[in-house]
Amino acid sequence: MTETESIAYDVVVLGAGPVGENVADRTRAAGLTTAVVESELVGGECSYWACMPSKALLRPVIAQSDARHLPGLGQAVQGPLDTPAVLARRNYFTSNWKDDGQVAWLDGIGADLHRGHGRLAGPRTVTVTGPDGTLTTLTARHAVAVATGTRALLPDLPGLAEVKPWTSREATSAQEAPGRLIVVGGGVVATEMATAWQALGSQVTLLVRGKGLLNRMEPFAGELVADALKEAGVDVRTGTSVRSVTRENGTVVAVTDSGDRIEADEILFATGRVPHTDDIGLDTVGLEPGSWLSADDSLLVEGTDWLYAVGDVNHRALLTHQGKYQARIAGAAIAARAAGTPLLDAPWGAHAATADHGAVPQVVFTDPEAAAVGISLAEAEQAGHRVRAVDVEFSSVAGAGLYADGYKGRARMVVDLDSETLRGVTFVGPGVGELIHSATVAVAGEVPISRLWHAVPSYPTLSEVWLRLLEAYRG
Repeated sequence: MTETESIAYDVVVLGAGPVGENVADRTRAAGLTTAVVESELVGGECSYWACMPSKALLRPVIAQSDARHLPGLGQAVQGPLDTPAVLARRNYFTSNWKDDGQVAWLDGIGADLHRGHGRLAGPRTVTVTGPDGTLTTLTARHAVAVATGTRALLPDLPGLAEVKPWTSREATSAQEAPGRLIVVGGGVVATEMATAWQALGSQVTLLVRGKGLLNRMEPFAGELVADALKEAGVDVRTGTSVRSVTRENGTVVAVTDSGDRIEADEILFATGRVPHTDDIGLDTVGLEPGSWLSADDSLLVEGTDWLYAVGDVNHRALLTHQGKYQARIAGAAIAARAAGTPLLDAPWGAHAATADHGAVPQVVFTDPEAAAVGISLAEAEQAGHRVRAVDVEFSSVAGAGLYADGYKGRARMVVDLDSETLRGVTFVGPGVGELIHSATVAVAGEVPISRLWHAVPSYPTLSEVWLRLLEAYRG
């Protein structure tokens, strides 16, 4: 191993996913020299194995489903999807797992890319082991930002490694549909991949340990998604755990806690994520390898004045868009501290990731879609807020009937009775992913109900659900 001379930068970023890219973008915009370290593809998990490929798989599925509910069009789309064409389009959106374009973008903002495995080697120091074994030492005058994200968590089942199970990476990058697929889990990855592969030709069995799906959302979200999955042909089994998994002559055999034996061609475990921090040198700065990194609202790791944890790695909100939001905040905070200017870190300030605490939006791209922002009714009550939930069916909105015959969906807003602002909003139904930002503005902006009454939704759109919610609340 050959060691090169040390290179000094203002900022060093570990991880070139969307979060790391956004940190670099903000620090470069502030005139700070910035290095980005990446051991895989520039663009990260979201670009190649998560957000982009999964949504590319799901978009034709949802478009076909919508079309099937429209007279004059339904009969024309009754056949199966062209799976090879869908997969080819997915490959296009991952740039065929090549990162040339994203590398060019980094170069365009003036950030230096160092390919290899980056590890902390003490305060403000990162060593990079390159593909050829060359060791480069990077020093940071002002900050090191850890944006290494997470990896899939696999259960501790004997012999699981020999089975070669799918994680989210294999599920979003597979080049053909397995004839039979077992999906283990009840969260976002599990429900989205069950939706996609069932429509692309697999017979999917969904094994859920809990009582229902999407347990971090309002209960009706999981119920409506489960009903739709069953209607699409998915075998949904709740209250079911996997006791053992083997692969016999190429066939996966999963045995449940009730003794059921399920055979499939592949098995996907979508059972959680763990921080990608086990081998990045945390021990050299007094932190625990493999741990989540606790950070304040400016994303500064607690107990340090130079180390930032941005994105999934801090466990604040494991969502790409929220990580990018944090990156914008962190980049601005790094620049302010470097310049010696006052930090605007009061709630909703330019250097405070306040939205992480109660205004986080999320869309689950199942059929129907489930979208939510803020906190659920149960979470609000557990936090001691005095709240009231208001529910309406989308069937009360003219736009829903125009969107599709037999449109099924529900909306809920959780109102804080003391401030008469919204604590949370949930929409479930076709097309509601494009509706959630209006709720995000209302929740993040703490818009009073009295003012929302004057925000007139256009007729006839799905957005008229806002009027129905407000009417139900006001009586």
